[in-house]
Amino acid sequence: MEISDQLLCLFNAEVTVSDDEYVVRIPTSEIEAGSVDPGEIYRVALIDREDAGATGSSSSSTGSGGASASASGGPQPPVEEGEIRYVEIEDIGKQGDGIARVERGYVIIVPGVEVGERVKVEITQVKSNFAVGETIDDDADEE
Repeated sequence: MEISDQLLCLFNAEVTVSDDEYVVRIPTSEIEAGSVDPGEIYRVALIDREDAGATGSSSSSTGSGGASASASGGPQPPVEEGEIRYVEIEDIGKQGDGIARVERGYVIIVPGVEVGERVKVEITQVKSNFAVGETIDDDADEE
């Protein structure tokens, strides 16, 4: 899957029906973070969550995230700078970087990896809608 350099935000949302329209709600956190501005026109891409069945149904995953967002004023990124994680690379982005997804579909971009690899990463940068991680050599920890 290619991810455009023009990507402003990435989040999971449920498509609902209101009158004769289909509706995708944008989380308040995306507006507050300055990713998008109300009243502006944006291109929207819908990507099937085929993997959702492996970790739970997409409706329950999305539903719990939405409830959490309204109760706490918006979901926070599920990672912190300096955090160490094991992630599986699901896709390669347009610039050749690996893409892993963690809780709520949150994206971690990891340079220098291949699809299907499971790598240990240190989170080096955290944004509201994605993070960047660098691979850590497991052998270095044993020295």
